[in-house]
Amino acid sequence: AATAPRIPPTRLALHHFDGSYSLQLKGLWPSVRAGLLCEQKYGALLNNFSPVSHVTQELELLNATDFVSEAPQKAQQSQREAMTQAEKSPPLRPSISSNIKCYTFPRGDITRFRPARPDALGLLDYYLMDAASLLPVLALNVQPDDFVLDLCAAPGGKTLALLQTGVCGYLAANDISISRTKRLYQILHSYIPKEIRETVSVTSCDGRDWGQLQGSTFHKVLVDVPCTTDRHSVMEDENNIFHRRRTKERQMLPMLQLQLLMAGILATKPGGEVVYSTCSLSPLQNEYVVERAAEIAESQFNIGIHVEDLSHFRMLFQDTFSFFLDCRLGELVLPHLTANFGPMYFCKLRRM
Repeated sequence: AATAPRIPPTRLALHHFDGSYSLQLKGLWPSVRAGLLCEQKYGALLNNFSPVSHVTQELELLNATDFVSEAPQKAQQSQREAMTQAEKSPPLRPSISSNIKCYTFPRGDITRFRPARPDALGLLDYYLMDAASLLPVLALNVQPDDFVLDLCAAPGGKTLALLQTGVCGYLAANDISISRTKRLYQILHSYIPKEIRETVSVTSCDGRDWGQLQGSTFHKVLVDVPCTTDRHSVMEDENNIFHRRRTKERQMLPMLQLQLLMAGILATKPGGEVVYSTCSLSPLQNEYVVERAAEIAESQFNIGIHVEDLSHFRMLFQDTFSFFLDCRLGELVLPHLTANFGPMYFCKLRRM
């Protein structure tokens, strides 16, 4: 008998998304779909451990701006303009204070950044990443001397961003995959001076066990979980979770995500905060995981969870990113042809 034609995993992913995301996003799905299938936009995360003044000049000449520092200024300006509607609009939450600097090109500008270059000491001047990936780190809002855990750290962009804050009292970076942890080491080596690199504790444990290993230890925990990586899934056949032999693994993702988030909650000190994030549009991997984790924390561990309101992020960063306005919990950046970052879901939880 003739064998059925082998459908590439990218096609399977797109077929799956067409079914589920058209129901979730409705009229927004065609533009999000077009964004997913087009070249991704990047941001340049400046390396504060390298002399950056000439790099900032170079980027500003190209018409790139630091979206992190620019956002509060724009928000204050738009709030002044909206003073007439003061009764209707909620007051702006405090702006984000951060040493993180990330340059992006304006909406609709598809200029590419040059590759990173080493300085005199061999440290690279910036790291190219999806700028939306910085939002979970900004939401974590690391304060001086915080003990911070990055539970699923590889390949290392968010760990690098956490170090750029310059205020972590202690940083533990963990990833179950030894090969991906090697990539994390490479990034630390390329960007971070030796004396600071040596203060980072890099481990390759199963993140699900972390609550038992170091429970109630950290002020801030980032849980950036494995997910369907929607953009990769529709663009790359290699290492694609929609490959037929990975069907079971894909179906088990929400359970894995829940276990990792629970481990992150248990690793946090009372009063500490957890940011959960994915690069998927799927509510089953996003809001549902957060809701279930809050229920389990309460019922099985007697831990109260408060989901923090991050709607001020939409206000602050609306010029850079396209946000989904109907998220029940947390915030979701949607790919869009004029601002082709994301998808990126992030939600902040406080352990009571």
